[in-house]
Amino acid sequence: MNKIAFVFPGQGAQTVGMGKDFFDNYSEAKSVYEKADSVLGKSISKICFEGPEEDLKQTSNTQPAIVTTSVAMLEVLRRKTDIKPTFTAGHSLGEYCAMYASGVLNLDDTIKLISKRADAMSKVQGGSMAAVLNLDESKLKECLSEASSRGYVDVANYNSPAQVVITGEDEAVKYASELMSQAGARRVVPLAVSGAFHSKMMKDASVEFAQSLSAVTISDAVIPVVTNVDAEFTTSAADFENKMTKQIYSSVYWSQSVQKMVESGVDTFVEIGPGKVLSGLIKKISPEVKVYNVYDLESLDSTVESLNSEMSAV
Repeated sequence: MNKIAFVFPGQGAQTVGMGKDFFDNYSEAKSVYEKADSVLGKSISKICFEGPEEDLKQTSNTQPAIVTTSVAMLEVLRRKTDIKPTFTAGHSLGEYCAMYASGVLNLDDTIKLISKRADAMSKVQGGSMAAVLNLDESKLKECLSEASSRGYVDVANYNSPAQVVITGEDEAVKYASELMSQAGARRVVPLAVSGAFHSKMMKDASVEFAQSLSAVTISDAVIPVVTNVDAEFTTSAADFENKMTKQIYSSVYWSQSVQKMVESGVDTFVEIGPGKVLSGLIKKISPEVKVYNVYDLESLDSTVESLNSEMSAV
């Protein structure tokens, strides 16, 4: 029997116009956007569909926009096929879509929490991030150790064997970037972010966000979620509550999460949400698996057709 994972993208996947074709053609998607507008008290749908890009790029808008769009696309996929995933996972904020897909959070609470998370994170000023391509892990650790003489620097995301993202104080990240270039990294690319996400500089944001959790209902998962903070299968409501706060300042173990699912028999991944970032990473982590996308109507139809034929062949 094929094992399928549904995965959801994180910040950076956004584009102006995302989800408009789903909104226009499917009542399931329209109702998700209308619910988000109502819960947030602002037209996140208008920001998704019309921008401007400057507004969409603000963390307080980006996070709810991506989550709303991904959930809208998930609901349409559910209408078109009754195939259920064996596991779910999401990259950083995408984990909230995974929790929604697994029954941990209802739609109202998913939108409320991601908005609170975005607001708390966007208040943290200072710090920077950089993507590091093709650097040996032992050299990466040496460079981080040496750069820590200039301040705090750590790994934010383990995205694939060929890509990590570093995070921390400006001077330390800058020095680490120089050292990593000299050590043989193919490229080191500064990221256009408002702060040092997934670092201990986000601890205050985590404390603020934790206060929001008492106002929502967190349930046990009906489908296990592979969580960012530890790349482990998670089903208990108490564990989700603990990991949601920790995730804001912890590294994202994405590469390890994908490997965990593959080792557990997953041979098919479906990325649901704007863009195809995770699909590219998954192909680098595990080239032998099948990867499908749902990000526009064409990819939706193609994926549904492929999944249904795969399942009928089992």
